[in-house]
Amino acid sequence: MQEIIFRRDPGMVFREIAGETILVPISRNADETDSIFVLNETGARFWNSIDGVRSIYEIAVTFVEEFQVDIDTVLADLEEYAEELLAAGAIHRVLEAEGSPGN
Repeated sequence: MQEIIFRRDPGMVFREIAGETILVPISRNADETDSIFVLNETGARFWNSIDGVRSIYEIAVTFVEEFQVDIDTVLADLEEYAEELLAAGAIHRVLEAEGSPGN
């Protein structure tokens, strides 16, 4: 999955409210509170990094440089976030990056 490029769904808005970072679908009913996602710091940083251009691997490299963490740990975490966001319809697959590891 690390070679995949994603884009954010325009129907999801990112907000910081009362010290929490959340994703809220704007096209669903307000009653659907299970559609609201609370993100931790890493999840929020990942969401903001999804640009439709960089692969998960490329985003992970920036996390390694910024936070001085192991690439394998970062990739595992970001792939898990991507799976959750993909399942929720918050992100969509654009394509697989050329020249990424595994390609």
